[in-house]
Amino acid sequence: MINNKKIIAIIPARGGSKRLPRKNILPLAGKPLINWTIEAALASKYIDKVIVSTDDLKIQEIAQKAGGDVPELRPENLSTDTATTQDVVFYTLDKFSNDEDIVVILQPTSPLRNHNHIDDALELFEKKCAFSVVSVTPCEHSPLWCNTLPIDKSMANFLTKEAMNRSQDLEQYYRINGAIYIFNIAKLVKYNEIRYTPKSFSYIMENKYSIDIDNYLDFKIAETIVQDKDSNA
Repeated sequence: MINNKKIIAIIPARGGSKRLPRKNILPLAGKPLINWTIEAALASKYIDKVIVSTDDLKIQEIAQKAGGDVPELRPENLSTDTATTQDVVFYTLDKFSNDEDIVVILQPTSPLRNHNHIDDALELFEKKCAFSVVSVTPCEHSPLWCNTLPIDKSMANFLTKEAMNRSQDLEQYYRINGAIYIFNIAKLVKYNEIRYTPKSFSYIMENKYSIDIDNYLDFKIAETIVQDKDSNA
């Protein structure tokens, strides 16, 4: 609870994963990937309820042992490749949210986001009287260096004049890192969709905490970061 506002965290964790099979329960530094997010949510000084939404019995078992509330296996229509996080969030809020005022969406694929990040983002949410707060991180490479390629793969028009400047002279860009999404529940339900408004604000996180595990390389990078932190502890 923050300023007498109750907070529910939703951790969406589907069993199927095409690029990295069973990624949500792969062992990262000795514990299932999803446990990192459950533990961060439980350690938050503001979050009142932690619900894990999954369609998978094994994930349900692991999440419950870690302290997450898994009240059911989600319906089949929310377990397909086409089901969105928005679909899962609205279903979960409708069925399992009671009198909470704020929802925090935490993807299990962001294991290096910790409880301090969550609490800092919630404090920013309150300070700004926000509709939403979304975590971002500095782009590792300027998007000005990105473009599509024509059929003949010509580079003739690949870069704009601005992109030809020295990298240190380019404007800083940020990208959404997927680690933290916070919304005012009443307004979210009113809009009936996840959207960004003038009352949506960014919470900036360092790159080293912003890994979003989508494939094997991402997972190995996360392992390396965790091992490096342990060796320097």
